Amino acid sequence: MLISTLSNGQPLTPSLQDEPLVPWWSYTKTVLAATALTLVRDGQLDLDTALPGNVFTLRQLLRHEAGLADYGELPEYHAAVANHEPAWPTEEVMQRLDGHRLRYRPGVGWKYSNIGFMLVAKLIERVLDLPLEEAVSRQVLLPLGISAVRFATERSELQGEYPGNALNYDPHWVYHGLLIGPISQAALFLDRLLAGALLPSNLLEEMQSTRMLGGPLSGRPWVTPGYALGLMRGSIEGGLTLAGHTGRGPGSVVAVYRCAVGDTAACCAVFSPDSDEGGIEALVVQQIREALATVL
Repeated sequence: MLISTLSNGQPLTPSLQDEPLVPWWSYTKTVLAATALTLVRDGQLDLDTALPGNVFTLRQLLRHEAGLADYGELPEYHAAVANHEPAWPTEEVMQRLDGHRLRYRPGVGWKYSNIGFMLVAKLIERVLDLPLEEAVSRQVLLPLGISAVRFATERSELQGEYPGNALNYDPHWVYHGLLIGPISQAALFLDRLLAGALLPSNLLEEMQSTRMLGGPLSGRPWVTPGYALGLMRGSIEGGLTLAGHTGRGPGSVVAVYRCAVGDTAACCAVFSPDSDEGGIEALVVQQIREALATVL
């Protein structure tokens, strides 16, 4: 297990020497959302105008409100991943899923959709006329001082020196792209992003505008879970609000969250060769509570 904790931007635990690059799984969505919001900041996109050729908006894509399905509902997808098969071409996954058919009217429902973030990634490439890796690096990683982070394109990139690694997985199964990087850089990215180092205050507020998703989740620390723009965001016991993202893939889980109380903030990232999202989130909550102990 790898853990990185920051308090007001300063590491509470020493950084690992020669940290391994680990898969960030769906935490990649937070990075993509931040990238898309820089295009809103720069006047190249609008949050609430229907995207060309579609009836949904960028805000609805980023908050999983666009009406799109998710390939995770296909049994044959899970079978193919379990059999270590190569990823299907994008056209094939969309055909198998009937992915262009909306499941509900945009804005009136909610359904977690990797397809939605695949469209966000393609939108970023189209607007900037750049490959996704170059676009993300230029727009968000370099401005926030984040290094040694890249998109995985080969199975061998997911077979590095990290705990519990025994992965034979085609990273192209993550259709919006799969970032890999040190866990300390995942914490640093979120901390600097939510501290206001990239987006103006109005857009940072928009990024954290949250759709609430019901009551407590069994086995997980959320009292009122919700989803914002590329951020899982909700309250935990004691009235604290956390924002970040959990991600899970074959063989591991990652969770990266930040909590601010007044002028004090703590951020924690955990990577584990485990499948227990709730347990990893509980560890993040524990680390954040300890980091904020003097102000709670």
